[in-house]
This record gives sequence, structure tokens and C-alpha cells, in this order.
Amino acid sequence: MTVPARPADEVVELVSTLIRFDTTNTGEPATTKGEADCAHWVAAQLQAAGYETSYVESGAPGRGNVFARLPGADRDRGALMIHGHLDVVPAEAADWSVHPFSGAVTDGYVWGRGAIDMKNMVGMMIAVARHFKSAGVVPPRDLVFAFVADEEAGGSFGCKWLVENRPDLFDGVTEAVGEVGGFSLTVPRADGGERRLYLIETAEKGMQWMRLTARRHAGHGSFVHEDNAVTALAEAVARLGRHQFPIVLTDPVREFLEAVAQETGHAFDPQSPDLDGTVAKLGPIGRIIGATLRDTANPTMLRAGYKANVIPATAEAVVDCRILPGRRAAFERELDEILGPDVEREWITELSSYETTFDGDLVEAMNDALLATDPEARTVPYMLSGGTDAKHFARLGIRCFGFIPLRLPPELDFAALFHGVDERVPVDSLIFGTEVLARFLQHC
Repeated sequence: MTVPARPADEVVELVSTLIRFDTTNTGEPATTKGEADCAHWVAAQLQAAGYETSYVESGAPGRGNVFARLPGADRDRGALMIHGHLDVVPAEAADWSVHPFSGAVTDGYVWGRGAIDMKNMVGMMIAVARHFKSAGVVPPRDLVFAFVADEEAGGSFGCKWLVENRPDLFDGVTEAVGEVGGFSLTVPRADGGERRLYLIETAEKGMQWMRLTARRHAGHGSFVHEDNAVTALAEAVARLGRHQFPIVLTDPVREFLEAVAQETGHAFDPQSPDLDGTVAKLGPIGRIIGATLRDTANPTMLRAGYKANVIPATAEAVVDCRILPGRRAAFERELDEILGPDVEREWITELSSYETTFDGDLVEAMNDALLATDPEARTVPYMLSGGTDAKHFARLGIRCFGFIPLRLPPELDFAALFHGVDERVPVDSLIFGTEVLARFLQHC
């Protein structure tokens, strides 16, 4: 595959091809597929441009990861890692306007599962890496391009395994950029114009999945049972599901809201009893920002019993808990008050929260690259309500940011595209993002 003169010239084709690899991650190794084929294809694109690549299977056959390094001018500086995951969540073809693994390019968009999460960035990474190598571009410091597996199931066969078993792959890496940040949010300015805010992710809530268990006496379904495990669990789950945790404004959330207030002219009152309402006025992105105002605990799974006329001895539920930085101990105290002493709880997945500051040379380089391509840009920090591979990289002392630069149409419901039906990315956004990413990596 010939490397074009500009990385933006091939990014659409790259993203479309990546989507055609069905890399569905079901969360079960036996039914997860496609990562190895996709990883080998990525490696081939990089090798064709002159890279030496490392292919690593992380913990199980077929869970492929690819690494490539481009030496920089200052080998004494810490390296910058640019990372993207190759797996995607499942998609039901009958629900879509196009086949989710078609990679169709139509109506100004590239369509398919992974178009936003996150084969858009993977395509941009490949395009920029290939261009730099073929054009002889020497970045200011080493760049490590990492394409990893299993992000959509927590990284046990991807980042987590790599960090714990192959830390040598990250030698010298001090900073990293990946998902979910760098996208634009258009807000009305106080003077009647518009301003595009580009949201840089500097923090993530912790992801703790919890199992609740109620244990009572088993018995016949026709008898009177005042001590029923299903009833006890259901009552506890209902209390927790209806509970609203207190608002806690972290620094990135406060800085984001203050920036919006400065641009729009609408006063931001952190003590307002209707802060949720204020955030809701941001439109669709308000769903993400609103979820970072407080901890959340959402029941997602229930399991009990094996026969209609048998009262089971145990009943179980799974709850998806997302915890703000610094709130773990307070969150657990509040949990115990809600659940009471007769329901057991245990953590089955624990990925800690992450937070860094919105400053430094790397932030300046992001800002400069965006301004050079979009003079109406303003970068602002924000917190992601979900989680990314940054949680694992941070364990190695790597400072992580979410930065996939995309200039989005103001009317596009970007938040709904993550894991959504008809996931798609604007062609213009891919071209814009590739130009910004190339400029950023030449001045990082």
C-alpha cells in the first residue's frame, strides 16, 4: 500500500477497512474474535512504511496487540505513547441502517461499529505513523504507537496483561494520549456567536463492579416465607437504584463548567440546588458531564432461583459503580448504610479512578495544534464518566490524557454514538483530526 503525500489522504480508507474487521468483544474469550486478524493487518500497514513492529498475544490465543516505535530527536526525553484499542462491543445488524461491519462511506460519514469507539483514532494513528516514517519526519521525542486488545472488557487480555507481564514494551514512556477526548462541543457565545470547546480528558471515574448476595433459608414456594432471599435482595437493589449520591465538584468538572459559563455568559453557581438542570442545558453531552457530578451505582444484573416452586437460598445482583476520584471510602460507607447488614457485597472488578492536571507542555501542544487548524478552538478539561486503558497505563506512572481531535457538527449527538446503533464518524472530522494529530506529534 503506497503511502500518500498527506496522512489525511488515506485515513478514510483506513478507518473503513478497520471497521470491516469484526473484532467483537463479548467479554467471553471463547466468543471474542477478530483481534488477531486486525492486529496483523495493522502491523502490515506499519511494516510497509518501514517500521519494525512487535506483535504480542496477551494471555490467550488471538488477543493480538501491536507496538511500533518512531525514534525522536531527543532520546533523553520521555517517550509519548499514542494508543488505541482494536476491539469493539457487539452490534445487532437488524437494528442498523447499514451493516455494522460494512465500513460504508456514505452521506459524509464512515459507518460501522467502532467508527467512534475507537477505530477512528486507530486509523488516524496508522495514517500519521506511516506518513512520518515515509517522509522522514523526526518528532521531538520517541513516539510509541500501541494498538491493543480487550479494552471493552476491562483489559484483562489487553492492557492489564501487558502492563503486568510486558512492562518492557513501555520503557521510557512518560505520557500518553488515547480516548475519550479532543472532540468539539459548540456552545453559544454571549455576543451571539459560537465557540467550539475541545474537551480534553484529564480524569476518569473509577469503575468498580459489585456483586450483592442475600442468603436466607430455602423452602417450598407454597409456604409463607417472611425471610426470602429474593425479596431481601430486591428491596436492597431498589433502594440502591433509587439513591442519589451527593454532588462533589472535582477540579476538572469545575474548570469545564466555568469555561462554559465564560463563553455563554450564563452564571455558574456551584451551590445551585439545580446544578443537574444547568448541566442538562448542555444538550446530549450533558449526559456525560452530568454523570461526573456524583458517584453512581446502577444495578445491571439479577440472578436467583432454579424452579418456580422453590424459594432459593441465595439471590445475587451485579451493580455497576462509578466512583469519583478521592471518594472510594465515603462511597463504601454510604453503600453500607443503603444496603444494610443482611446483604453481602464484594468487588468483582476494580479499576481505580484517574486524575491529572490540565497543564504542562503536552497540554500546550494539544492547544497549539487545535488552534492552528481551528482558530475558534478553546481547549478545556473534563472528566469521563466511563473508563479507558489509561487506568492501566497510569499504574506505570504514565501521565494520560484523552485526545482524539474531532471537529464535530454542532447537531451531532456524539455521546449517543458510543456503543450505539448506527455508530458513525464524519469524514470531515477524520480529515481534521488527522491533520491536528500530525501537527501535535511534530511539536509534542
